[in-house]
Amino acid sequence: MTDVRLTSKQQSQKVVEKATILVIDDEKAMRDSCCQVLTKDGYRAETAVDGDTGLQKIRELKPDLVLVDLKMPGMSGMELLEKVADIDPNIVCVVITGYATIESAVEAMKRKAYDFLPKPFTPDELRIITKRGLEKRRLALESARLQQEKETMRKNFITLVSHQLRSPLGSVKQYLGVIKEGFVGEVASKQKELMEKAVTRVDDLLQLIDDWLDMSRIEAGDITERFKPVALAHVLSEILELLKPSAEAKKVALDLNSPSGLPVVEGDREGLKQAFANLISNGINYNREGGMVIVSVVEDIDDLVVEISDTGIGISKDNLHFIFDEFFRVKSKETRGVSGSGLGLPIVKKIIEAHNGSIKATSEVGKGSTFSVILPKAKAEQ
Repeated sequence: MTDVRLTSKQQSQKVVEKATILVIDDEKAMRDSCCQVLTKDGYRAETAVDGDTGLQKIRELKPDLVLVDLKMPGMSGMELLEKVADIDPNIVCVVITGYATIESAVEAMKRKAYDFLPKPFTPDELRIITKRGLEKRRLALESARLQQEKETMRKNFITLVSHQLRSPLGSVKQYLGVIKEGFVGEVASKQKELMEKAVTRVDDLLQLIDDWLDMSRIEAGDITERFKPVALAHVLSEILELLKPSAEAKKVALDLNSPSGLPVVEGDREGLKQAFANLISNGINYNREGGMVIVSVVEDIDDLVVEISDTGIGISKDNLHFIFDEFFRVKSKETRGVSGSGLGLPIVKKIIEAHNGSIKATSEVGKGSTFSVILPKAKAEQ
């Protein structure tokens, strides 16, 4: 059996040009009368005598609209409705029955039926409901086509950003470095200072591009393809070792409290490492001299809870609700010297949610912040 799959655009054009309508009913008179009306209106009409035959024809023909009787020998119309959505969720199903009740209508709608047409019905009633159903399908296919185009544009834009923007910026940074170090001539101290500021701005822009690319990859679901068992204590220990120099430079102490023998989580190791590194790095950058960042891991019934607490500047209640919004940054005299894209915490949130986890923050201005990450423990293999 050949399964010919059409693109959303081809399907949309097909609906406009000549729709295929399948009538599934065990009454020959009903099948013939429906076909007569539909053929006269320019549609391609096909029939099936029962649910099993109808399901086979749906797989072969991929009709635009199906008229299905509820009570038939073998597979019932209700059973058929459930199976149609698995083949193509955009196929419009209209129930036709001589046993119309509110209960059966509600049940049919729950199974994704578009409308309900009680027998007997007139040719005009059939025409009206068919026209409405086909218009719904056309709009659904058009929406799918536009979504497909949007996704293609997004992927193309990611390629543009990663190759056409990042590479030239890297070159600009190298040229500025060469000039600043005096390899092409003597550079005055004022000029060197301006070049250092320019390099910093280029670094900020490169970080923004990297953060945006990370957001795009996470939203595309790429991260879930790399899930494996991950020991969080090992990941957190690596991060603290990596961030030790920056903490020492800020005179901030780092501490990890993690009991031995903790269960693993199922996830992407690098993604989780990026998320926790971002949170711990924030705890260092927004801390005070002589402050602390404490990382604790505790086991709950079904989850592991990681808490990252700092003794830093804190976040006001007015700003706390927005910290996970894209491009939001707390603006104050304390944060003026800390660079960032405003995408760090949104990326953390998306990574954690991609792991079926959650994150929340509590904070008090002048006393510090605590970020609590909840991740489900990996399920034991049966």
